[in-house]
Amino acid sequence: MSAPETSIPARAAASPAHALKPRQLVMMGLGSAIGAGLFLGSGVGIQVAGPAVLLSYLIAGALVIVVMHALGEMAAAKPASGAFSVYAEDAMGATAGATVGWLWWLQVVVVVAAEAVGAAGLLATIWPGLSVPGLTLAFMAVFTAINLLGVRNFGEFEFWFAILKVIAILAFIAIGIALVMGWLPGVASPGLTNFTAHGGFAPNGLMGVGAALLVVVFAFGGTEIVAIAAAETADPARSLARAIRTVAWRILVFYLGSIAVIVAVVPWTSPALASPFAAVLEAARIPGAATAITLVAVIALLSALNANLYGASRMIWSLARRGEAPAVLGRSDRRMVPIAAVLASVAFGFATAALELLYPQRVLPMLLNIVGATCLLVWTIALVSQLILRRRADRAGTELAYRMRAFPLPTLCALAILGLIFVLLVASPETRTQFLSMAALTATIAIVSALVRRQRGRG
Repeated sequence: MSAPETSIPARAAASPAHALKPRQLVMMGLGSAIGAGLFLGSGVGIQVAGPAVLLSYLIAGALVIVVMHALGEMAAAKPASGAFSVYAEDAMGATAGATVGWLWWLQVVVVVAAEAVGAAGLLATIWPGLSVPGLTLAFMAVFTAINLLGVRNFGEFEFWFAILKVIAILAFIAIGIALVMGWLPGVASPGLTNFTAHGGFAPNGLMGVGAALLVVVFAFGGTEIVAIAAAETADPARSLARAIRTVAWRILVFYLGSIAVIVAVVPWTSPALASPFAAVLEAARIPGAATAITLVAVIALLSALNANLYGASRMIWSLARRGEAPAVLGRSDRRMVPIAAVLASVAFGFATAALELLYPQRVLPMLLNIVGATCLLVWTIALVSQLILRRRADRAGTELAYRMRAFPLPTLCALAILGLIFVLLVASPETRTQFLSMAALTATIAIVSALVRRQRGRG
């Protein structure tokens, strides 16, 4: 493939290792899209839009599928641990690449701390005698060790974490169908009346669907890690194509299936939606429902912590290799494990988690508010990068290992949806501060990156 200025570059950017297996990549794609946001946060979207929240999930799911295909096209052409950061650099210059890389890294390391604290807090609700600070530090230490053991071990841990989440969702959907169909002995079927009762299918109209979209779109955050992980498979193009084709439709099935079951069983006006999965299982008279869902949510959080720590370490490693971060973070040991990058990523998590434990409900919420919307900006930049690089490749007549179908229509539609979401973020008083914080953080990173590069005489 021709040089970066004419097409999507084919030269494979260096990556720490090539030990991830295709099955692990597939399950990582599924697992990264199935997080605690689904198990615990889906009720918020339902309360905002009513049964029409299904439309919000459909739109958000379609958006993520397009983003995955766009990332897949670029990653198959140029496997790189920096993924969308590298592609943004190729498409729009070094400042764009460094900005999106640092922005994503900052978001992820904050989220890692939040996931450790969150998992500890959930376990403490089941066993009150457990120490939340102790559990938090234990989780951070364990998953630091897993990431330091090498990508093969990380991939295997993440594979089984994802398997557990998938099994839990399939079991939940099966129980929900049995409940709705009246197949459970001694349990009355709610039928399908909840889809139209209490004000109809869309009680809050299109505004409700839009407001719910702001809530549900963040549940899909993390799927971009697949593009980072693809660089550490033996055959990135083939593995990634398989992962995207397999993951894309399953995401919709799992999300829409789960939400449809919840909407059918629990009225959208019910306070039980504070824990929607537990509410369905309790309606089905499944003993220990609340405990079971809490444990599944803990697994979901720890799985996300594991994957996010991996992704953060590879991103900062890639930035260092490109001269956009301290050189020491670009080193690897003889097993090709980027130890310094892992420790740098987890150090922020340890510090933030410790501050959260000293000042509960004050530090992490503030940090999450600043970085909360950055996944939307990352997706936007990834799509713009694909739009630019794909046009270059087409003009040059370059063969691509994986091509998005019907280009550029899916990319343009996804960018339009993201534009609508950004408008909604600004229009809503509850989310306007989050958008402005993200914009300020992005501008700061871009300015600092450009100034540092100028001082070094590289721009």
